[in-house]
Amino acid sequence: MLTIMDVDATESEVSDYLLAHSTAADPLLRELAAETATAFPDVDGMRISHDEGVLLGMLVRLVGARRAVEVGVFTGYSSVCIARALPADGHLLACDVNGEWTAVARRYWARAGVADRIDLRLAPAAETLQALPRDPVIDFAFVDADKPSYPIYYEELVTRLRPGGVMVLDNVLLGGRVLDDADTSAAAATMRQVNDTVAADERVESVMLPVRDGISIVRRRTG
Repeated sequence: MLTIMDVDATESEVSDYLLAHSTAADPLLRELAAETATAFPDVDGMRISHDEGVLLGMLVRLVGARRAVEVGVFTGYSSVCIARALPADGHLLACDVNGEWTAVARRYWARAGVADRIDLRLAPAAETLQALPRDPVIDFAFVDADKPSYPIYYEELVTRLRPGGVMVLDNVLLGGRVLDDADTSAAAATMRQVNDTVAADERVESVMLPVRDGISIVRRRTG
């Protein structure tokens, strides 16, 4: 029997309850999740959970986003959720380096009817972001990619967020490793650095939430 102190979103009983009380995934998203698990079982954990996908779509709509950026596409689950929430004339710049994974994403973007909203750049994301104009016009950004590059992704995106724009950073708890001072790995050290940077950044307001492996929601201040 779970007690309040035992509640952990990664526990199957809690996870099932959370998913059952979030807007249900449609058949296309369920099929995408199943194909990803079958085709790439060793890295299926890179796919966001459905409740996180619902949250991303909700944030995109709440922000009224038209211009969005995603760093880390994998097989396209999160990008489907983001692109669906954009208006018909919205645009999602999707950054990844893996053609095999994103080939799956392209098929599902087409089936979801959002392929015309998504511009996939197969190149190191840091290079893609650094090549963008520095105008603050991005409404929404989602970062779920290689952890050592998070500091670069954060800085390149936050400078381009419009006032009131929102960025979501995934995996900020890194499986709890950020809390373990004995973990001196590059990934843990970098994530601690990013988390400290966000919390101290006067350009933004932020909140870290224990959603799955932890997310930080960062909003560019308006004044």
